Amino acid sequence: MAVRIALLSNPKSTGNLSKLPRIRAFCAEHPDIFHYEVEQASQIGEAMKTIARVRPCLLVINGGDGTVQAALTELHNGGHFGTDVPPVAVLPNGKTNLIALDLGAHGDPVVALGRLLEIARNDLAGHVVARELIALRCGTGEQRPVIGMFLGGAGLADTMLYCRNRIYPLGLPNGISHGITAAAVIFRALFGLKAGFLPPEPSPLQVSVSRDGKISGRFALLAVTTLEKLLLGTGMRTEGAGRLKLLAIEQRPASMLRGIFAMLSSTLVKGKLRGVHVEQADEIQIDGDRSSVILDGETFEARTGRPIHLSRAQPLSFVRLAA
Repeated sequence: MAVRIALLSNPKSTGNLSKLPRIRAFCAEHPDIFHYEVEQASQIGEAMKTIARVRPCLLVINGGDGTVQAALTELHNGGHFGTDVPPVAVLPNGKTNLIALDLGAHGDPVVALGRLLEIARNDLAGHVVARELIALRCGTGEQRPVIGMFLGGAGLADTMLYCRNRIYPLGLPNGISHGITAAAVIFRALFGLKAGFLPPEPSPLQVSVSRDGKISGRFALLAVTTLEKLLLGTGMRTEGAGRLKLLAIEQRPASMLRGIFAMLSSTLVKGKLRGVHVEQADEIQIDGDRSSVILDGETFEARTGRPIHLSRAQPLSFVRLAA
């Protein structure tokens, strides 16, 4: 029987701790699913070599955003499939799942896998969408980029690390963890408080955007993405497709309030709000002194003389489930 789906799973992903036994059972009942499990990112290259040999119609990734990013990086750099790269789908899993949500995958991952198998057996082409990717390089001369779809920097990266290192270990549900983190950020920003139990103050950054110059300062939020949705399910009005979308909100209460309102009302437009920077570019450079950015779960650091370079990567085909 031909392999319809190659499923790449990371058993250590948070969502898989409880759901992987059901996924394994589902795969055992459907011989046209080839299931490959990895324990760490360094094994994904070998996984892709094996998966390429079975020539699946669809590659499905079962893990958090970090697992997806590692798989996309290997697809981009490894060349295992030649020019015949299968479309990619992502099961809802992990803590944040921005990529899965953008592709319309939510709810029970086993149900989503069943739907993907049905699609792969029938009209796959009707569900395929192209997605631009971000190529991240640290410093000049870096040849092998890291590939992803959503980057958070400045205060957003500090907040994500605060949630990961301080709030998630409390064992609370994701929704409550994210609510506590958001409340801590807002409390600190509005009242200007500094305390060990609150997220740190964002470090100064300089962001260079091709064609449009530079912006610098302290930013409560810095996001670069190719996703259709940014945060909180919101989008950004764009001038054509295929470019990196940048959103930067200055670390000032008024700017933060304007930016949050614009995000919630889906009115983010270039140059319309003071202290809220909306740009599109083919290349972006982030300069800072030990300032962290997070690309789909993996942390990188911009240092003096070693900036973060972002550029467009070769687009990839994805399968989008109905939202």
